[in-house]
Amino acid sequence: MDLKKLGDRLSGANSAELETLARQVRGKLIEMSHKGRVPHLGSALSCVDILVAAYFGAMAIDHTDPCDPGRDRLVFSKGHAAGALYAVLAYRGFFPVGLLDRFAQPGYNLPEHPAPQCVPGVEVPSGSLGHGLSLGLGMALAARIVGGTSRVFVIMSDGECNEGSVWEAAMFAPVHRLDNVVAVIDYNKWQATGRSEEVMALRPLKSKWEAFGWDAAEVDGHDITALANALMTVSGGSGKPRAIIAHTVKGKGVSFMEDDNNWHYRIPNEEEVCRAKIELGLS
Repeated sequence: MDLKKLGDRLSGANSAELETLARQVRGKLIEMSHKGRVPHLGSALSCVDILVAAYFGAMAIDHTDPCDPGRDRLVFSKGHAAGALYAVLAYRGFFPVGLLDRFAQPGYNLPEHPAPQCVPGVEVPSGSLGHGLSLGLGMALAARIVGGTSRVFVIMSDGECNEGSVWEAAMFAPVHRLDNVVAVIDYNKWQATGRSEEVMALRPLKSKWEAFGWDAAEVDGHDITALANALMTVSGGSGKPRAIIAHTVKGKGVSFMEDDNNWHYRIPNEEEVCRAKIELGLS
């Protein structure tokens, strides 16, 4: 399959095409982790479908004009999973897919955590968890002040919801009626050192966002059509920002990686890359 051509035409595609793309992205991510010697593969695999749904379904963007002032913006707050962002941006046409083979290599523009404007489509540096929602709210408020219609999507990890700065931002958004903001929590139930619920009492996560004045919904984080529909839903004039709790599986797509927190740290060897690509139907 020609990924570049697929990426160029997929906006508004059917679910089968999007699922095919997501499998291809996962295969490429596993190669990138192996070649670049970069961990956090499990975290990257869990958010692939969210990114595909955003960039190929929900967002108003033009890859030929990545700095269009009226564009929708995506703040990728869980920057440790940057490979997923880079891969989806490349397949969407923001930069050549071949550059992905240089992920995390010296002298190239794909650092392990996103740097400011390292490649077209990257809106902000990220990776220090807890900052992305505040950055996104600033963008959304600026758009409101200048009379713009753009929306801001913030992709967060569940572990990030441990941070007090997230909940300060969560209180700020409803006061300013920032219904042009969508926060998506990649709820894969793992953090660096253990199960999310063992580290911090996140449940009931949807109710917490609702208590802070958000319109909250839960969705299967691997159902691309359901994700795209949830991302495109607006609050209908209520003024409420929107939070989507996306239930995901860390390491999604590869049986020996799924729900195994060792893949927060492990880098696949050549044999594991081959096994994974066979499972994904890519070999």
